[in-house]
Amino acid sequence: MGAPDGERLGPYHLLSTLGAGGFGEVHLALDPEGRTVAVKILHPHVAADRTALARLAREVETMRRVQGPYVAEVLDASLEGARPYLVTRYVQGRPLSAVVAGDGPVEGDDLVRLARGLAEALAAVHAAGVVHRDLKPANVILTDGEPVVIDFGIACALDSASVTVSGAVLGTPGYLAPEVLEGAGSGAEADLFSLGATLAYAATGRHPYGTGPPSAVGYRVVHHAPDLEGVPGWLEPLLQECLRRDPAARPSAAELLDRLGAAGPAVHAAIPRARPSTFTTAATGGRGAVRGQDATDLRDAVLRDAGAAGGGVQELTTRQWRPGRRPPPGRLSAEEARERRRTVLHRRWIVGTGLLVSLAAATAREPLPEVSLLLLTSYGLVMLVDGGIALFGRRDRARMVVDLAGAAGAIALWAALGTFFSTLTLALALGTVVFVLVAILMAS
Repeated sequence: MGAPDGERLGPYHLLSTLGAGGFGEVHLALDPEGRTVAVKILHPHVAADRTALARLAREVETMRRVQGPYVAEVLDASLEGARPYLVTRYVQGRPLSAVVAGDGPVEGDDLVRLARGLAEALAAVHAAGVVHRDLKPANVILTDGEPVVIDFGIACALDSASVTVSGAVLGTPGYLAPEVLEGAGSGAEADLFSLGATLAYAATGRHPYGTGPPSAVGYRVVHHAPDLEGVPGWLEPLLQECLRRDPAARPSAAELLDRLGAAGPAVHAAIPRARPSTFTTAATGGRGAVRGQDATDLRDAVLRDAGAAGGGVQELTTRQWRPGRRPPPGRLSAEEARERRRTVLHRRWIVGTGLLVSLAAATAREPLPEVSLLLLTSYGLVMLVDGGIALFGRRDRARMVVDLAGAAGAIALWAALGTFFSTLTLALALGTVVFVLVAILMAS
């Protein structure tokens, strides 16, 4: 079933395997425009169930309507042929399960952001008429401390006897609502139960219904109260409501979000100081389903990501576009960071080329005055052209000033070098510089 790295699948170039879940194997890939996405290739036993695939095809159209900064969107899908696949936004970060296992419980402001983000994500999913059905710590990716929910709608769409018998676990005991375990329908209320269990795990570092065989965990979900010891006082009442056995007694995602917003001042007053985020950059694999919007529009905006889902963690660094979200105060956005980097590189280029040209021109000043003049004139013209483009094309006066200063500095340095150093000394210096540059280029 798995595709080797480097293979093409439809218009997508597969780069590396991110992980595997109950429904498929996820690959980091490039779309036709060179942007990174995650391609989930469905397992053979899933692909063989044509009824389940037809249901998934209908759900994909619904999932594309999901909007929100805390959900990963579906970009494309091809459910025909021997290897049906979904294409989703790749989310850079670590799954909540790995964060808690490696760093301990989520605390302070990070827990507030997690609770609000998950509530907003479910509100967006439910508003589009989609049920996640498999919300759990492995399906929550933390990126810069913000949660992104992945894999919504797939478990519900592929809920068929043949898929289940073939081995895909439709949900995780301990995070599935009691009514789901008892065979009743799975609605938005079941997602709120999963949300409560996920937040309890994040806040305490323990599974709220313990560990052990799935049957034992499922029994505790149906008959026992959850373990909420250690949950902060501001969050515990909300979790108790989400984890009620009666689905009708649970709040909706929108109501939970409103209550979290209203509790904001009290929440922060109860937090002495949030610990700094220690999340590292990684690629997470899993079962992706994601938020809506046409794939064509998204490809114009997505820089690097399509959701993958929980099944493993591999170290991988890439950049990420996240819709509708501003960077935290004091942190540059991706575009601002790229612009600053371009400015730094431009200034270094001006200084380096100016030194090299002035040294070469000064060396040729006495034996080859025409060559010396040609070097300075050519460099000055290049700087004038670049400065003109910066001023009239990009409206970038700062770059124009740097260009003109570089040209003037090169001429001044040429005059100084020619006055104070002999031609032999300058020739030796020029030869050394050229040798070092060639050595650096060959080494790189």
